[in-house]
Amino acid sequence: MPPFAVNLADIHEAAQRLAGRAHRTPVMTCTTLDRMAGRSLFFKCEHFQKAGAFKFRGACNAVMRLAPEVAARGVVTHSSGNHAQALALATRSRGIPAHIVMPRTASPVKRRAVQEYGGRVVECEPTLAARETTAAAVQAETGAILIPPFNHPDVIAGQGTAALELLEQAPGLDAVVAPVGGGGLMAGVTIAVKSAAPGVRVFAAEPAGADDAARSKAAGMLIPQTAPRTIADGLLTSLGELTWPVLRDQVESVFTVTDDEIIAAMRLAWERAKLLIEPSSAVAVAAVLGDAFRALEGLQRVGVILSGGNVNLDDLPW
Repeated sequence: MPPFAVNLADIHEAAQRLAGRAHRTPVMTCTTLDRMAGRSLFFKCEHFQKAGAFKFRGACNAVMRLAPEVAARGVVTHSSGNHAQALALATRSRGIPAHIVMPRTASPVKRRAVQEYGGRVVECEPTLAARETTAAAVQAETGAILIPPFNHPDVIAGQGTAALELLEQAPGLDAVVAPVGGGGLMAGVTIAVKSAAPGVRVFAAEPAGADDAARSKAAGMLIPQTAPRTIADGLLTSLGELTWPVLRDQVESVFTVTDDEIIAAMRLAWERAKLLIEPSSAVAVAAVLGDAFRALEGLQRVGVILSGGNVNLDDLPW
């Protein structure tokens, strides 16, 4: 295996750290979606995770690893929502402050959850540059330690625990598909799968309106995200220097899907499988239902990571 920032031992240690703190989420199936995909699908239901998304795994792992004197100063991050909620909840269990920089366009349901978990929300403009500069200012003001949403070894290791569980719960998988934004989930899942079950193929799913991973993969070099436009608000960020090498070297392909396909997949998951996922989760569902993925041979059993379920019910896309 290449020397990535995280290895399988780190992910196993994270799993031990999260035991009793994070949910071991179920794996669900749906005959209708199997028929539409032309193969058996196994949905890893991270929308049932604490704070409603896989992000709690990485946030909790990172927070629990902090030395007491560091933790006492609190933590800061920038996030459009799911990492924000997860970090606020994780810090509450240690009784330490959480300063959360959120773009003004962030989902109201995610912002409310951050505040309900005890996090302090600091608003910024909806650009990566604004998020980073605002977080740096908050860090300078408070002395809090930065725990970024994806580009952090402890965060990546925590996210990888979802794949360890999936491999145990659905043995004999031929492939695993996960959505990709900043790449923390994708990197953790890929390292876990390719280390624990090297024969399992790994694919990423991405919105066509935020396709930096697909473009980077095609070019063989990291191409930053610019002006993303997609309903999948959790997948707006660029890959990081820790996550990109994993996607470059270990992920077989990146499948892109349109917003119309994302909305259709989300509605299908709600109506037919009763899985109340958010658009970012539906990206992976749309990918496995798409013609390009259906054309792949040798895939009978496919694991699909459903990343979260934090939906603004006042603004459903149908």
